[in-house]
Amino acid sequence: MVHPVARHVAVVGGGPAGLMAAEVLATAGMAVTVFERMPSVGRKFLLAGRGGLNLTHTEPQDEFLARYGPARSVLAPSIEGFGPDELRAWCAGLGQEPFVGSSGRVFPAAFRATPLLRAWLRRLDELGVEIQVRHTWKAWGDEPGALLFTSADGSPVTVEADAAVLALGGASWPRVGSDGAWVGPVTAAGIGVAPLRAANVGFRVGWTSTFRDRFAGTPIKNVRLTFAGASVRGDAVITATGVEGGAVYGLAAPLRDALEREAPVTLMVDLRPDLSVDDLADRFLRRRAKESRATLLRRAGLAPVGVGLLREVTANDLPAEPRALASLVKDMPLPLIAPQPLERAISTAGGIQFGEFDEHFMVRRRPGTFVAGEMLDWEAPTGGYLLQATFSTAVAAANGVLAWLAHETT
Repeated sequence: MVHPVARHVAVVGGGPAGLMAAEVLATAGMAVTVFERMPSVGRKFLLAGRGGLNLTHTEPQDEFLARYGPARSVLAPSIEGFGPDELRAWCAGLGQEPFVGSSGRVFPAAFRATPLLRAWLRRLDELGVEIQVRHTWKAWGDEPGALLFTSADGSPVTVEADAAVLALGGASWPRVGSDGAWVGPVTAAGIGVAPLRAANVGFRVGWTSTFRDRFAGTPIKNVRLTFAGASVRGDAVITATGVEGGAVYGLAAPLRDALEREAPVTLMVDLRPDLSVDDLADRFLRRRAKESRATLLRRAGLAPVGVGLLREVTANDLPAEPRALASLVKDMPLPLIAPQPLERAISTAGGIQFGEFDEHFMVRRRPGTFVAGEMLDWEAPTGGYLLQATFSTAVAAANGVLAWLAHETT
């Protein structure tokens, strides 16, 4: 009996989207080769998981999908097809039974990415997935199915494939391979790409040297940040050049967009979200004899960094009247100058525009080429939403490949 030759699919990009697409395709019997320009795969995945690999989130589906903003309608079918439950089952299947943190975020058993990636690569090897590192994608070839690469020594390599999945990431982690270099050949092929911009990013603040030298690297615990009617509660961190952290990232998109129109913009900070203005004013009224305002503020529950921030934004001229001081604590204006550079962002906004690919993630101008992950024009906050959509679009693109190849052979 003659067995049919497996169709060859090239997956370009060895991050989570590329590896997930490769797994789905190889499981379906395809001959799969992953091409990665770095010396090893999964580098951004490992770095992102260094402080805890947040895979997905457990909040209700409607709230979950709302996190994707304008991209919701495009991403929803893929997330509904391979959502948080499926991702958790996949993780458990690799021997990393996931657990849910107190905030509803989902992590693998080992918490970090390394054990999960190691088990994943073993599975891919068992499925026969070939991985070619130090191969940089340059363009499509003249012949259908041809992909042009350069190898480690700079020599040209042409790969013939029956189909391809591009999963080349964004541009926010250039040192691990996500440098956005794919934009050139993609736009040269006439495919629309929205400009790549920083997402989940910190912001520059014009700190005085006194404040910067004392507080750079200090966390600000349990604050509420508000901008343009939206509020996020959580933690932030003072940096030498500004402010970053989870609470800041939750408002990064509207702050970034506002700063692109006009700078500076003012972020409002509630340093004691559990207390009302009246509660604080009442505490300040009970000021002890000869007690400094700094001591009074610390007695009201402000950490030294919070007191320092109040002095910073008032040029060390804190209000003397209790209610005015309480109002400042609850509504402290923090002027932001600009987003940090793209290479310091956690993720990337912008990418291949939605109209350029169909519902199966196949590029309309390049039949047989499918796209997935962060190179598409969507963004989401941290908290598991980034990796979830990355995995979901990869599964959808891989299934799109399988459907297209099946149609091509009939």
